[in-house]
This record gives sequence, structure tokens and C-alpha cells, in this order.
Amino acid sequence: MADPLRIEAGDLEADAILEAIEDGRRVVVTTTTLGDEHEVTLRYDGSVYYCDTPTRLHRHESAREMRTCIRNMGYGTVSVGDDT
Repeated sequence: MADPLRIEAGDLEADAILEAIEDGRRVVVTTTTLGDEHEVTLRYDGSVYYCDTPTRLHRHESAREMRTCIRNMGYGTVSVGDDT
């Protein structure tokens, strides 16, 4: 397994994060919530996308759902011209 890609929240566009996880890499996002730093692991098993947070495991059935989660949670930025 490839080493995880470690990023700070907002460092990459959502599509770049999706591309990395669809290529089999785990993406570890460092984010700050209410002054505390946390790591979230984003991954894909070939059929389901996962956001593994310190308190919960989120499942997404499509790339569109995962992209929306990545953007809404601030893990990745919106791609130019992206309206999904």
C-alpha cells in the first residue's frame, strides 16, 4: 500500500483528493475544529468512499457524494467551474 497523502484542510481541490483516493491512496487531512487539531482519513475501497473522523465513519456511495462531503467539511477546495 502506498504511503498516505498528508495534507492540511483546504490545501487541495476536492477533485485532486478524489483522484488520489480513487488511485488507492489514503488521504489524511489535518483539520482544526473548535481550536483542536484532528486527522480525518479519506479512502475508497473500489465501491464505497469513506471519511474516517475521530468520532464517526461516514460512508458515501458515489464520487459525487464524496466530493460534496469533502467540500462541505472544508477538506478540499472547490474546483474552478465545478457546480456539483
